[in-house]
Amino acid sequence: MNLAHLLAGWLKKINNRLETRICAPAYAGWMLTALALFYFAAGTNTMAGWLYVISGVSLAILAVAATLPVRSLRSLQVRRHSVEPVSAGDCLTVEVEIENISDETKTLLEVADILPAVLSRPTKAVIESIPPQSKYLWVYYPETKRRGIYRWEEIQLRTGTPLGLFWCRRSRFAKACAVVYPTVLSLNICPIIDEIGRQQSAQIRSERRSQMATEGITRTLRPYRFGDPTRLIHWRSSARYGELRVRELELATGGQEIIICLDTAGVWKFDDFEQAVIAAASLFFYASRSQLQVKLWTATTGLVQCHQTALQTLAATTSQEEKTGGEPPEQPLIWLTQNRQSLNSLPTGSRWILWPQEDIQKEDKMPANYNLNGFEIQPEQPLELQLQQTLK
Repeated sequence: MNLAHLLAGWLKKINNRLETRICAPAYAGWMLTALALFYFAAGTNTMAGWLYVISGVSLAILAVAATLPVRSLRSLQVRRHSVEPVSAGDCLTVEVEIENISDETKTLLEVADILPAVLSRPTKAVIESIPPQSKYLWVYYPETKRRGIYRWEEIQLRTGTPLGLFWCRRSRFAKACAVVYPTVLSLNICPIIDEIGRQQSAQIRSERRSQMATEGITRTLRPYRFGDPTRLIHWRSSARYGELRVRELELATGGQEIIICLDTAGVWKFDDFEQAVIAAASLFFYASRSQLQVKLWTATTGLVQCHQTALQTLAATTSQEEKTGGEPPEQPLIWLTQNRQSLNSLPTGSRWILWPQEDIQKEDKMPANYNLNGFEIQPEQPLELQLQQTLK
């Protein structure tokens, strides 16, 4: 059995090499080759001329059948349209344009797009004909199951036209990049965001009251800039320096933005990390819909703010990343992690979401001096419901 498998694999490699380099005989081609050799041997044995004629005609047909497929593929050019980003679970729209630049119609063409194995199997299509000096647009819709940034470039053209005795396959290179965003959950409420939002609203109102005030603790004096309110001009200093001087008052404000930090430098289980990415994307867009200033932090990119940049960052991120983006900012943040001990070093006022590890013993409790609000993810419960639960 092992010998049979080895022989089959060896023959498959030879056939594949012939098909991609020159051309490989089809089943009918092997049969006609065997008959041509049989008639040639019979003619040699009997010295009958008609057997030589049959053998010669068969070999001539084989020669033509081996040449035409190679010639048919030479005048085909392949271009690829850009692939629009989608969310995980949706279908990509892949458009491949095949152009026939010759003056002959190309028929019976098989096209295969070699997609990454983690995205999908190679997708194939059969094209009946492409008229001369025209283009054929092939559109297909592979389903996505996992987030990520997928790149591929190989498209294979295969044909046996016109006689089907030999197969010829050639590769064309057309680069493609498909971005699959993580799933964004539709959250109706999110207490871990809402509480921070209410705190910041109070801080912003406090700042506005301070800006409208004409009295208060003066932090410094600076030259007047166009647009500064005249009520803040310090007239005595202006008279002394010969130019307008403006008071800057102390503002009773704290952080004015929400920072969602995903601990991508840590060691995660695959399923937990995928859940954490979904949670980060959902929190980011919930805060954005709530008219809050929100940023995303990962170990590689650091802080990003734009919606599309955040989605691309979450699509490409992996666990155990290098900290090329610096440390998390020293201000209140939302920390998504699997490392229980990292909660002890978070800035005051931060929130956390923890994916507990199974190998952590029950005796290994939270750090004794942590005083931050957060919760642990329960693997048996839906993530969407847990993100909407009230903080303890």
